[in-house]
Amino acid sequence: MKLALDTNRYVDLMRGDAEVRARVEGARTVLVPYVVLGELRAGFAVGTDGRANERFLQRFLATGGVEVVYATDATTHHYAALYRQLRQQETPVPTNDLWIAALVTEHGASLYTRDAHFEHLAQLDLA
Repeated sequence: MKLALDTNRYVDLMRGDAEVRARVEGARTVLVPYVVLGELRAGFAVGTDGRANERFLQRFLATGGVEVVYATDATTHHYAALYRQLRQQETPVPTNDLWIAALVTEHGASLYTRDAHFEHLAQLDLA
């Protein structure tokens, strides 16, 4: 199974949540959308443990089976389709989360998140 981590689940993992750790360790591949990296590093920049958090992130990203996914031209098509759907449904999702959903859809992964607004996207597989 391909598992894509949302920012909140990465934070849960770093805080030692056993359920999250088991889910991540059970995945064949763990995808980290570039947007999640941006959100994490923004938090590191304003937090008190930024250097330590960055070191931990670097170790995590170097783990076998973990890969960062970036937007491509194909991603923009997924983004546009999801945007259109959400607009028609009148169920907005924050822009960063829309990019995350587009990447997850493009890569055929399950999104591991605590954010309920992703449920507005029925085609998104939520872990």
